[in-house]
Amino acid sequence: MRLKSAIFVAALIRRANGEGAFAAVVNRGSEEAGAIFVKIARLDRTADLYGPAPQAEIDEDAATDRLFELLLSALPEPDVDARLRRERDFDPDAWVVEIEDRAGRHFLELMKASG
Repeated sequence: MRLKSAIFVAALIRRANGEGAFAAVVNRGSEEAGAIFVKIARLDRTADLYGPAPQAEIDEDAATDRLFELLLSALPEPDVDARLRRERDFDPDAWVVEIEDRAGRHFLELMKASG
């Protein structure tokens, strides 16, 4: 069973903040199953954007893990923010998490289920 979006987001924020980055929810989405977008602000006016991987890339054995793909890389922050506005216009239930980290860490690989 897949984690609820709200629980996943809370864990991601806790993990990023615990590793010395600053993370916060920019847009709260559906508690149960809202899509999650993660903006990485590198504090040099550029940002990366991660979003849900296409369903075709998710194999059935990984059904409990949320998979992400890099959507935008090292673009000016206003360009990334514009993409996020379009995503929220399309899906008002989407979550947006912003992580500020000079090293550009996204912490998503640390969120996979262990075991």
